[in-house]
Amino acid sequence: MNITLDIKPCVGLSNLLFGASVAETEASFGKPEDIEIMDDIDSAKSTVWHYWENGFSIFFDDGNKKDFCCVEVDNKKSTMWGIEIFKLTEKEIISLLKEKSFKQLDSEVHEWGEKRISFDDANIDFYFKKNLLQSINYGKPPISSKILILPN
Repeated sequence: MNITLDIKPCVGLSNLLFGASVAETEASFGKPEDIEIMDDIDSAKSTVWHYWENGFSIFFDDGNKKDFCCVEVDNKKSTMWGIEIFKLTEKEIISLLKEKSFKQLDSEVHEWGEKRISFDDANIDFYFKKNLLQSINYGKPPISSKILILPN
């Protein structure tokens, strides 16, 4: 299956909204290629559905009705606000997020060599290696967010 991914910070992935159930996720993207249980992060337990062929993984918060809470995307054809995000430079991504009113910028170079830039008010991280975007991790809006998400 060839899926077009639309990254929607603070909202969801394509037509799947944060807070969606496992059943809604399967209806949107089909069965995952792999399922992983993670229980070593801040004593929280998550279930991860990996869609390796399509370049993304969906995270479910097992402590909160097992709802869709986070996603990691490395599909190079993904779009954000209609723009192929993986074709942009770090500077262009920062400019785009600021244009969309996200301002809480932070960055760090990890010991394994990747550079992370984050916008905390969008709950999104961009990972770069050798100045090329490698992956994007983002999740539900921060609790203090004023973004209102209504069900369909």
